[in-house]
Amino acid sequence: MPPEWKPGRATVRASAGTWTLQSTLQRHGLGPVAGVDEAGRGACAGPLVVAACVLRPGDAKRLEGLTDSKLLTHAVREEFYYRILRRAEDFSVIVIPPAEVDRRGVHVANIEGMRRAVAALSTPPGYVLTDGFPVRGFGRPTLAVPKGDLTAACVAAASVLAKVTRDRLMVALDERYPQYRFAEHKGYCTPVHDAALTEHGPCPDHRFSFVNVASVARVGDRVALVQNGAAGEETGVVEDAEFVVDDEVALVADEDRVAGGVES
Repeated sequence: MPPEWKPGRATVRASAGTWTLQSTLQRHGLGPVAGVDEAGRGACAGPLVVAACVLRPGDAKRLEGLTDSKLLTHAVREEFYYRILRRAEDFSVIVIPPAEVDRRGVHVANIEGMRRAVAALSTPPGYVLTDGFPVRGFGRPTLAVPKGDLTAACVAAASVLAKVTRDRLMVALDERYPQYRFAEHKGYCTPVHDAALTEHGPCPDHRFSFVNVASVARVGDRVALVQNGAAGEETGVVEDAEFVVDDEVALVADEDRVAGGVES
């Protein structure tokens, strides 16, 4: 590409606000911008839920206070959930059952869920933002944003959709298996959950590839999968990271032009 055709280089600082990265990408003609996030990656019971969300460019004031779903109270998270459903330009939510998490491994299932979520959007996005670690296979340019649910509003919106959906599914599981108290800990490895596992053994909605579940189920020498395969790739808290947006970021290699979301 001739230099005169290349778009101007833009540097976006994380401290500039959670809508700045999305706005910059849109100004460079790379919208609509989809944020992707998951809920339940570290849980040893229940599904993994992945969401993709495209926010309207002018909705910053209407969604003021939107941030990482884990930092919101239950009531505030529920309010943002309904507000996002009403205001979002596009969204999708993918539920991956425990059996698939066991079969694929949680990190692979998470990445595949992200691809499915983006593929399920009614309009293909121009750009995809992921939380923390890079993901290939969207068929679109993508950028891994450290602490994306704190830095990019569309990723925060996806985190709210994923967490509220999963929490509701875990409450429903609590009614089916009250002995585990899923409504209280949502399937994560708390002392209450561990005690229930020891007393009652696992139920069909536990993840048998996780070491604590496998040990209680007495599955012998079965090797537990790493619960968060991306842990070593996450960069941790970034006080004021910079994201450079230009043609080099916008253009992806041919190997990334895979049909995202194709289920195997």
